[in-house]
Amino acid sequence: MSETPAAESVPPPAPGAVEYLALDFANSAVALPGGHFIDLLGTPEATNRWLAEHGLAPTDAGVQEMCAAQLRSLREHLRSLFAARVAGLPALPAALSAVNDALSRAPSAALLHWDEKSGPYRAAPCPTNEILDRALAALAANAADLLTGPDADRLTGCGSTPCNRYLLRHGRRQWCSTRCGDRARAARAYARRPRPKAG
Repeated sequence: MSETPAAESVPPPAPGAVEYLALDFANSAVALPGGHFIDLLGTPEATNRWLAEHGLAPTDAGVQEMCAAQLRSLREHLRSLFAARVAGLPALPAALSAVNDALSRAPSAALLHWDEKSGPYRAAPCPTNEILDRALAALAANAADLLTGPDADRLTGCGSTPCNRYLLRHGRRQWCSTRCGDRARAARAYARRPRPKAG
């Protein structure tokens, strides 16, 4: 697949992606018609931008390729878990391990600190080198909440080929965007057209 950097090609967030950051994260790799592909985590700079836009890192975090690769890896594991949930299949053990590893990377409780002048206080540690661990943990926790919560039964894949995005189904809608819905309806109409007989 060829990489298409054009931001205008990126569809709007899929239904449910506003409520579940992990859904938006899983959809950060987008397959488009014509064999085009957009990876919003394709470079360290793009990854830093995505994390900053979603409140997971400061704009000047300076994400390196190793961190971007870890995020892309978690994304693929989440996509695997979403696919298993949608298809009613068992999860791949490696995907479960990756999510559980990410969940355990950052403490979820604020730690106790003691200031010499003002006394005890609680704060979550977040030095720069822990930004990635916190982002991974937050994304994994959000995915776990989605997969185990009341919205899990609404999780589905976009019904428009070649789109690879996930969404939360509302009623009968099975497309991640109006563009995908229009494409699916056009494909169905084309398939129903009578074919000329070979003579």
